[in-house]
Amino acid sequence: MTKIGYLGPKGTFTKLAVDTAFGDELKQSFQTIPECIDAVDNGTIDIGVVPLENAIEGTVQITVDYLIHQVRLPIVSEIVVPIQQHLLVRKDFNGNLSDIQEVHSHSHAIAQCHQFLHQNLSHASTVFSTSTGRAAEIASERNEPIAAIGNKLAASEYGLQIFKANIHDYPNNHTRFLVLTKDRDLVQIKHEAHLERTSLLIGLPSDKPGALHQILSAFSWRKMNLSKIESRPTKTGLGNYFFIIDVDQPYDNVLFPGVKAELEALGCEVTILGTYPVYHMNI
Repeated sequence: MTKIGYLGPKGTFTKLAVDTAFGDELKQSFQTIPECIDAVDNGTIDIGVVPLENAIEGTVQITVDYLIHQVRLPIVSEIVVPIQQHLLVRKDFNGNLSDIQEVHSHSHAIAQCHQFLHQNLSHASTVFSTSTGRAAEIASERNEPIAAIGNKLAASEYGLQIFKANIHDYPNNHTRFLVLTKDRDLVQIKHEAHLERTSLLIGLPSDKPGALHQILSAFSWRKMNLSKIESRPTKTGLGNYFFIIDVDQPYDNVLFPGVKAELEALGCEVTILGTYPVYHMNI
């Protein structure tokens, strides 16, 4: 049976995405994103699901950097899920917000709820955890009046109550998750794809005036829609960057080879990170 890995433990948004997208496959949690990616690379698991980008907090940098600099795995699907952050406490907690001493969660979840915490829990200490699931686990084990920020799955898994629902600062909060595997045929998502996307990695030969304009022009005159462009450091020195570009169309044998040839003629290095369906999930 296919084995799927995800950022755990139980109750994370990644686990929620996996449960929504996949069926009864074997599932294994990992404490960190690199551990999950490594497990796909060394064959411990068949498929890995890792967070890529949140609508409020932006790119999950450890995912991008690890896939670029450490382990290159093809992106075969993308899962987009709505994110609803709740304040979770033990069921035997009968106090008020003012009684909560600590709030535990992943750094991205904390940041997504900044205004709520600032206005209601400025007296409480903020404690970062490896995941929202781990934060819920900690809250369930401690007798002190502490809280966790997480989802309804975490509340159910760890026997917590939702003390305050939907505490994220902005309502249109979604996260993109990447599905990584060496065998595309193993991925069976029984939902209708929203669109097809292709992601590229583009390295510049040198930092020179107009370099980014030249790159974008190769897509522009071909009328290719770019949904994202992001620069990341090459880690070879200050001012050295590569670009990750998402194009909202599948790879073909005309436009993309043309872009690649044009950019390589300018001295750029072009790598196709994946061409894949995008699934929008309702949870």
